[in-house]
Parts: sequence; C-alpha cells; structure tokens
Amino acid sequence: MNDNHMEALAEALPQEALARESILKNYTTIKCGGPASLLLEARNEQEVALALRLARQHNVPTLMIGKGSNLLIDDHGFEGLVIHFGDQFAQVSLEGTTLTAQAGASLMALSRLAADNGLTGLEFAIGIPASAGGAALMNCGAYGGEMSRVVSFVDCLSPEGEPVRLNKDEIGYSYRSSRMMREGYTVLSVTMELVPADMAVIRQRIDENQAQRRERQPLTYPSAGSFFKRPEGHFAGALIEQAGLKGYRVGDAQVSELHAGFLINLGDATSRDFMELVGHVQDTVEEMFGVRLEPEVRIIRAPEA
Repeated sequence: MNDNHMEALAEALPQEALARESILKNYTTIKCGGPASLLLEARNEQEVALALRLARQHNVPTLMIGKGSNLLIDDHGFEGLVIHFGDQFAQVSLEGTTLTAQAGASLMALSRLAADNGLTGLEFAIGIPASAGGAALMNCGAYGGEMSRVVSFVDCLSPEGEPVRLNKDEIGYSYRSSRMMREGYTVLSVTMELVPADMAVIRQRIDENQAQRRERQPLTYPSAGSFFKRPEGHFAGALIEQAGLKGYRVGDAQVSELHAGFLINLGDATSRDFMELVGHVQDTVEEMFGVRLEPEVRIIRAPEA
C-alpha cells in the first residue's frame, strides 16, 4: 500500500461520512490509540460493502470498530480504513421472541429491551459495553451466558464485500471466537431467538449481575474489560493475583487492585504502557505457574511497532 492507493480510496468513498486522521482513543473504552488514516461512519450496508470492495481493490487494510470495548490500538494508530459502526448503524427490531439488531446497537440496550418485554437470554449482557456486532463476532459472555446461546443467524459481508448469511450451525462458535472472527467476516446484523419468562425473575437476574459488576469490577476507570482469556483449569485474574501483581503498573497502565483480570487506564496510559504491562504479566504468571495467558482483547499493532 502507498499514499496513492489511500488517496484513491478516499476519493471513492462517500465524503460526508468520511474523516481523516481521527484519533482512535476516542472510539475505545480503554482510551488508547493513535490516528486512523481514514474513518468511515457506517450508514448502510451498501456503503460498507462498497468500502470493503474498494479497500481490497486498492490494497488498503481495514479495521471494524463498534463500541471499542475489546480493543487495544497502537499509539501509532491504524494506517488504513477504519469502519465505525455507531449510532447510524444501530437499528433494532423485536417481533415476538425474535430480536434483530444492526452491528452498532448497544448490547446493554438490547438486554434492557429484552427484559422490558419479558424475554430471557440476555441478562448476562446487561453490563457489557459492547456492540451487537462485536459481541456476536467474539462470542462475548459473562455470568454463565454467552452470545452463542441466543444467536440464530448473522448477516455478514465476506472479506471481499459479498453478503453472506450464517446460520447458528455455520457460525462455528467457540470460547471467545467464531468463524466470522477467524475468517475475517464483517458482521452487519445479528438475529437472536429469546424465550418468554417471568419478568420479575429476569429483572432479579439483571439486578444481581449489575450488583456483582459494581462490587467486583473497576468500573470507574477506562479498561477493555477482562483482558485475558480463561486458561483451561484456571482463572486468569486469580493467577495474576497469586503472582502478586495486583496494583502493578507501567506508566498509567495498571493491574486493577479490585480485580486482577482487568488492566485499567489511570489517566494517560499509552498502548506501549499496556503492552509492556501485558508482557510482564504473561512472563510472571508463566514463570510461576507454567501457564501462558492469552489476551482476550484484540490488539491492533502498527506495522512499525
């Protein structure tokens, strides 16, 4: 890729939805990340498909961002095209027990909508600051629930920008992964099948989940959520705590003193701070327990980093 390719792509995209050098820390919950060469605000499926095809044609890398709750982006930014699925790509419909949401819809809002209509299945999601698309892509979950249990199908674009519908048995869900993630599909919308239940019971579960989050998670600081995947037979947070790393910090990046599975931004942490902290945590835990922690958070590195 060169500047001519980037400029050709920029000229071919809808100018009213396009921005240059947008600072990506403003699009992530951990508040890190440098500029994107180009950022397109997703408005409809046709524009997203066109953008993917043009980016492929001009050999420009692409990155999809929803709520940015599971991303750590390099301080150098992203040299390519970022497509942001925000409020302009967040329509939701509910027909009976079938809930359909565009990729940019808030997962927490969907959880509340389901509860308000006496539908169970999304109580686990009440405190997860993710988009519907990102949640379906990575099979996010908490408190015994996860997306794979409610998703019936997803409408996607292939890496070439062609429309694809994947049914539940085609998605290939596994722990914090899916076929979409592994093969580079872009989620456009998610259709979920929920179950009628007693509204009082649903609300009680939601209240309990919210109370646990407030008690156990460092919600007052920017973070990317639980940073590491759960290693087989262990809990990442417990291993980190047992390694004596609670409160350990590099710059303004810190292992939370409340929950060691969370890495928090105390104010002005850079992605370099976080990467140094991640490496130290991984090395220390591996040295002490023989377990190499794998990030759950998607780490977007710049080519020169």
